[in-house]
Amino acid sequence: MLTTILILFQILGFVSSINAILQVRTSQGAIAWAISLNTFPLISVPAYWVFGRSKFNDDVDHWNESSQATQVIFIQILKRLQPYFVEAPNTFPEYEAVKALANVPFLRGNNVDLLINGRQTFQSIADGIKTAEKYILFQFYILRDDHIGNQFQKLLIRKAQQGIAVYVLYDELGSKELSSEWLEKFREANIQIFPFNTRQGNRNLFQFNFRNHRKIVVVDGKCAWLGGLNIGDDYLGKDTKLTPWRDTHLSIEGPTALAAQAAFFVDWHWASRAFLPGLDWHPHTPPDANKNVLILASGPADKYETASLFFTNLINVARHRIWIATPYFIPDAATMTALRLALLKGVEVRIITPRLNDNWFVKHAAHVYLSELAQQGAKIYFFENGFMHQKVMLVDNKLSVIGSVNFDNRSFRLNFEITSVVADEDFAAETAKMLFNDIALSTELTSAYLHEQSLWTRFKAKASALLAPIL
Repeated sequence: MLTTILILFQILGFVSSINAILQVRTSQGAIAWAISLNTFPLISVPAYWVFGRSKFNDDVDHWNESSQATQVIFIQILKRLQPYFVEAPNTFPEYEAVKALANVPFLRGNNVDLLINGRQTFQSIADGIKTAEKYILFQFYILRDDHIGNQFQKLLIRKAQQGIAVYVLYDELGSKELSSEWLEKFREANIQIFPFNTRQGNRNLFQFNFRNHRKIVVVDGKCAWLGGLNIGDDYLGKDTKLTPWRDTHLSIEGPTALAAQAAFFVDWHWASRAFLPGLDWHPHTPPDANKNVLILASGPADKYETASLFFTNLINVARHRIWIATPYFIPDAATMTALRLALLKGVEVRIITPRLNDNWFVKHAAHVYLSELAQQGAKIYFFENGFMHQKVMLVDNKLSVIGSVNFDNRSFRLNFEITSVVADEDFAAETAKMLFNDIALSTELTSAYLHEQSLWTRFKAKASALLAPIL
């Protein structure tokens, strides 16, 4: 009996490895899965069919309905936004790729505020919600039933009682600890709330490998908030291990808020199987607003590997500096090559990542990539003052990138993410000042860092890096 089971799994492992070679998006991932499926089939076969899918599948009829309906709406939106389009000179062909990936170009006429850590971010979002006159869109990867989570719940319920339409989305895996009683409080207040639920449809029962990692708040189509923070007390530094908590968010007031609203609109249709009524798609233009801002929504349902291509393109654009702050640094081959080329061009590359980490494999795998770049001249910093969770990139003296995307395979290919890019020198200087403060709380990694570690530490790093394509 045991022999029969082993033979069966060996056959399944071989068949699954063929599927992996044909379906997995990256050659590294295909090789990693093919080897593990044929070497350890008892463990790898179920793991592959649950976690190995790299392309998000949904119901074809639903997707066609969504695409047709959203295309009509987005064509109308683009017409209204056209006066705010920022066109690039002919000498900047990379901008065409940015526009193609984002679907909407940079838009002028925005105000932006850089929000550092939980208190600033939660206060700004709460203040914005209080001003709502029509509707509130509220989406997070993680919602917690704790002090700050209950504060936002009460605030949203109070606004609903005032007649404001409130719509809430959360990721069912990121927010798996929520009780049905806590969720029911929203529904009792006539607030519509749904999990994103990637497993909808008969074909998707085992589609566990995808997350909706976006953090989006939109008020009346005028203001939007996005970045690295979820809703929980740990983001206020109250986690017993990952503390203090360092994070960054962004508030946007102006036409670009509609791009964030569009991302929520599409997610809502997938989650609820219904279109959001009553949204305002007319651009709001605050007085004296002068910031150019772009929003990129990316995910595994995209035709292209949007996030990877987008960040690779931004790195290639750099002429003077690339600063990256990320909790998880496991770049794919394209972004790693772009960073190497940037260093060869003489571009200053600085990467800040936390020494304290909540993911064992990612922490050790990152050491391999960081050490390679340090040997080529990049400046690598381990943030020492708690856990750094921000996702920020600074390109030259102009572009500030803030969003939910980590520098790893999951964010580049498996998660639904959202990113903002602010093209403004004054804001870039503000972002640089913030990152300088983080560097002051960090220790610089030497170029010989990994080689100076024990044999066991080097083995853990190299072994973890082998799993990078499937982490």
